[in-house]
Amino acid sequence: MTELLPTKASFRPGEDIAVVLDVPEGTTGSLTVLRLGDPVLRLEGVGPGAASLGALDQGTYGVEYAYDGGALRTAVEVTEDPTRRLRYGFVASYSPEKDVDATVRRARRLHLNGIQFYDWAYRHADLLGGGEEYQDALDQTISLATVRRLVQAFRAAGAASLGYAAVYGVGHDEWPQWEKLALTTPSGTVHSLGDFLNLVDPAAEPWLSHFAEELDRSTAEIGFDGFHLDQYGYPKYALTPDGRGVDLAESFVALIERIRAALPPSRLVFNNVNDFPTWATAPTSQDAVYVEVWPPHVTLESLVRVIERAKASRREQPVVLAAYQHVYAQTADPASADRAAAFTMATAFSHGATQLLAGEADRVLVDPYYVRNHPVVPETEWFLARWYDFLVEHDALLMDPEIHDVTGSYAGGYNDDVDVAYAETPVTEAPAAGAVWRRVTSTPQGLVVHLINLNGQPDTLWDAPRAVPVSPGEGTLRLRRTRAGLPRIRVADPDSQAHLTDVPYTVDGDYLLAQLPEPNIWQIVHLSED
Repeated sequence: MTELLPTKASFRPGEDIAVVLDVPEGTTGSLTVLRLGDPVLRLEGVGPGAASLGALDQGTYGVEYAYDGGALRTAVEVTEDPTRRLRYGFVASYSPEKDVDATVRRARRLHLNGIQFYDWAYRHADLLGGGEEYQDALDQTISLATVRRLVQAFRAAGAASLGYAAVYGVGHDEWPQWEKLALTTPSGTVHSLGDFLNLVDPAAEPWLSHFAEELDRSTAEIGFDGFHLDQYGYPKYALTPDGRGVDLAESFVALIERIRAALPPSRLVFNNVNDFPTWATAPTSQDAVYVEVWPPHVTLESLVRVIERAKASRREQPVVLAAYQHVYAQTADPASADRAAAFTMATAFSHGATQLLAGEADRVLVDPYYVRNHPVVPETEWFLARWYDFLVEHDALLMDPEIHDVTGSYAGGYNDDVDVAYAETPVTEAPAAGAVWRRVTSTPQGLVVHLINLNGQPDTLWDAPRAVPVSPGEGTLRLRRTRAGLPRIRVADPDSQAHLTDVPYTVDGDYLLAQLPEPNIWQIVHLSED
């Protein structure tokens, strides 16, 4: 295997930035660091092993290695505030013999800077009650020594570890202690998850005190950097056995604020299941707006609406979708599942959000019970690496909270400021089967045109096998000139043109005309004034 990897998923300013080259002995080549397509550092005669890039300014970079055997790529992030982005991954197995190195290597490959430790605890209401090794509530073997090794290894690799904790789930063994706080239907039935958890009011004072103490103890004994606070999306309103009404949106807000007060340094991520109650929890003292999507959110456009609502509630925080790609487990054609994931990621990334998808050493999520994950084939792994590299390298054009959608102000006949046309394929404002979906954003770095190619797709479902995209051919970009000088027009595509590359154009009075290369699934066009 040949590969170029950063030594960390995320670096800090002033830190020595290093990459590792896994290439045959005797190989030499050139290593180039690019910032939005422009070289900022070049090293010659670089061979196998670690290579130092020195200290780089805050920002994100592409790294390319060219040698006689071909070319390799990766990306690096340098940030003062590691909470400003969340590229979320997961682990869901903690056996004594677990290969920690392989799991952490994948986090470095995909630049996963936050890792959810799913179902690590002994019981949902008794996190550390099993000793050093135990069977969890669903009979999975857990070694706390392995959990600690993972936490330490991820921290050394620049990734934060967030322990999973259900905010209101209580197992049968612990239920007698908490049943007076049960959430019930009007007929008195206790709300539950399957046949092994009952639900309590998460804001009831006795439970809040207990839950905060459990998380504090877990921080001290395991070393977690924070917690993933989970709920199940129901009930939204319930009763307690004494007839008190509970508005779960209000209870979740109270719980988050109580945990923040109890654990000030911890990173907290709360799960808004199917967008409930994002409007209430997003403004709280947590560190990301995380939404787990289910029907009716089944189309690419529905994902857009979820992201836009999240950003409207809390623009400055990272937005993460838990959009489980069941398609990987439902089709015998991994390439069609890869294309489904690509359309999901193109939608999320182009709207300033990320997706929880990859984790462990070689798995993707296909089920809300993360233990039932799906192994990937090598082609899927390299596809994911390309797209995550692209995400990191172009962070300034994709994830900056000051990015705004200006499609309705710039594109179309009335505006006539910037647009793209194809000879035979329509261009649409929203995702549509058989079209190129065009979106224009204003960024601190200039305008960006996103082109997502849905030509050849029968529908716009995000979790269904996708056909090979049909090329719409070259696109014609028409851009109104607004300054005396001439801008740069550059194009990048995670599948065919990894870094921004200049596109020639002609001047036609007050307009510029450029021929854009054929898009595969997602192409970005960066328009900047130099």
